[in-house]
Amino acid sequence: MSPRPMARPGGRSARVQQSVHDAVRELEAEKGREGLTVPMVAARAGVTPSTVYRRWGTLQELLSDVAVERLRPEAPPEDHGSLVADLEAWAEQFLEEMSSEAGRAYIRDALLGDPDGSNAGQCSSYAEEQVAAVLDRASERGEDVPASETVLDLVVAPMMYRILFRPGHLDAPYARQLVANALSEQDG
Repeated sequence: MSPRPMARPGGRSARVQQSVHDAVRELEAEKGREGLTVPMVAARAGVTPSTVYRRWGTLQELLSDVAVERLRPEAPPEDHGSLVADLEAWAEQFLEEMSSEAGRAYIRDALLGDPDGSNAGQCSSYAEEQVAAVLDRASERGEDVPASETVLDLVVAPMMYRILFRPGHLDAPYARQLVANALSEQDG
């Protein structure tokens, strides 16, 4: 367990965090995950192993922190002109990214090194922010929108369950059906 919660630091702390994260990504690409060690990451990042241990605690917690950053959306959801189109496009993209081999690995890493649940909470916040952006935009257009929790419960939660526990062929029609279910729940 890491000694203190991970905050998004500024200044020198931010530079250390960035260099360690960069080192993890580079070394993963070169050697694979199985070859990573804290001393190797520290050497690549230009810090001491004790710095890594003090900040992250264990290699798994470091990998978890890196995974959470990788799962952060890079942009707001695209505007396709309607709630249905926006939500379907977002859900399809979310499913594609999260169910990819890399996405599944990031999810596992984020959860494995997360003794207090804060990383899972951060990943959930990312999805909630994206859903809220879609719903807010639709509401501004005058469309009726479901509650954010409805979309999380009926679209995101089943996707994550299937991604983690029933991997198989997950596709765009599945994502669209979940969106239809969520929107019909609002009407019912």
